[in-house]
Amino acid sequence: MYSPIQQAQNKDEAAALRREAGLWLKEKREALGMSQREMAVKVGIEYYTFISQIEAGRGRVPADRYEAYAAALNVPPREFTLTMLSYNEPAIYRLLQMEDKAVSGASVAPVQEKSSLTALERRLAALESLMKG
Repeated sequence: MYSPIQQAQNKDEAAALRREAGLWLKEKREALGMSQREMAVKVGIEYYTFISQIEAGRGRVPADRYEAYAAALNVPPREFTLTMLSYNEPAIYRLLQMEDKAVSGASVAPVQEKSSLTALERRLAALESLMKG
């Protein structure tokens, strides 16, 4: 169980990571010359103010919008997903990177597969089986 101090530290770290993620998303969007309204339309979000909240670090990109976001920002879906995981779920991201290293034997060599989502699901299943022992 976490102490109140650990919980506060984890909350502060999570908030800082959300702000970093928002900055990364904003920089990508602005580099394409796209407004928040245009981004909202491209990713299927009704209110552009939600884009503003995400970019300010007060929200997260919904996982069901990762593919649309990746396409709108011209980022490969796997790269986008891993980047979002690194900000929003750093523990899971770290575990997946450990799995990549174990599978590839290299320091940082992501597994290239046709379907990035399927690859991610397979690696999560493998990780779960390793954790169960």
